[in-house]
Amino acid sequence: MPDQYAATDPRTGLQVTITGTLPADPDDRVRIARTTNLFTRLMATILAMDDITARRHGFRAVETQLEVADALMRGELSEVERLVRETLQTTGVSDEQLRAIEEQLRRHLEGWAGLDDDRAPGGYT
Repeated sequence: MPDQYAATDPRTGLQVTITGTLPADPDDRVRIARTTNLFTRLMATILAMDDITARRHGFRAVETQLEVADALMRGELSEVERLVRETLQTTGVSDEQLRAIEEQLRRHLEGWAGLDDDRAPGGYT
């Protein structure tokens, strides 16, 4: 019999259930529960929106972030880049602005390269 986890949003009563063979590791099970609870809360928040345009934007934002996370975990950086570029363009950021942002980030990251681990923001070097 497959394992099952159900998360219910207390504000709306929306329930999301996952069913399948779940890992036995307790830490993995906690992560599954937390992720399912978060997804349920996000869906409830979006579904509670009265404005259909805002609701559609909410769905698209969640979809895009999940697509980015999936591509990152698969190591498909070109797909991550495509998704981020597409998202920024739909919000009105031009290719020229994207190139300027990329250059600023590159210069900023190069500045971190010479810092010790404890001095670099967020531990990045």
